[in-house]
Amino acid sequence: MLVAAAVCPHPPLIVPELAGAASFELDDLRAACDSAIRSLAEARPDLLVVVGGAERSARHPADASGTMRPWGADVRVGAGEPVLPLSLTIGRWLVERTLAGVLPDLRFEAIAADASPGDCVALGREIARSADRVALLAMGDGSARLTEKSPGYLHPLAAPYNRMLGDAMASAEAGRLLEIDPAVAEELWVGGRAAFQVLAGAAEPVEGARRATRRLGGSLYDDAPYGVGYFVARWLVEESKP
Repeated sequence: MLVAAAVCPHPPLIVPELAGAASFELDDLRAACDSAIRSLAEARPDLLVVVGGAERSARHPADASGTMRPWGADVRVGAGEPVLPLSLTIGRWLVERTLAGVLPDLRFEAIAADASPGDCVALGREIARSADRVALLAMGDGSARLTEKSPGYLHPLAAPYNRMLGDAMASAEAGRLLEIDPAVAEELWVGGRAAFQVLAGAAEPVEGARRATRRLGGSLYDDAPYGVGYFVARWLVEESKP
């Protein structure tokens, strides 16, 4: 059962070695991610699953490795040959940075960026059933078309769409994430669409649960310092009182 979840973005510049002298510009983002991930540990999960977008879907074990070398710095996390995509490499870097020495059981799930909403929801449901107490870290960026200097240039629909995503993260409204149209998300360069819908699937009420569940959300960061929407949010899933 899902007991807690968090959302974090995965810009390479969040790693100080890549940001260089501009590292301080993302201090608030790093601090928000630290807080969100600590909340996952505080939920006492049996399993922490990190999910993020990739070219293709794949499951990676707890010791899976990733490297930031393609983005300009020889920063490596995990052991062995690097296999993690950017989203999961940043996810692992954040988890190790925040929970050093007290890591719970880990699993990494890459979800294809073009995976259908149905496939994303199915993966989310499977994750939620993976242990008695599951925490999920969903790695994903919002729209990259918010300004003229954005990677995808300015799109008139990007800002209101990005606000909708931020509101859904802040209020733990899984239903709104389930309604994301992949075609619209692709047009607006929403990099985290698939991971967000995996989160929504994992947060669905558990069939046969003893009591109904409720989701409590909270936003820790919602900004676009480089013309890309970055959200940090934490969700607590708990059984409602009878």
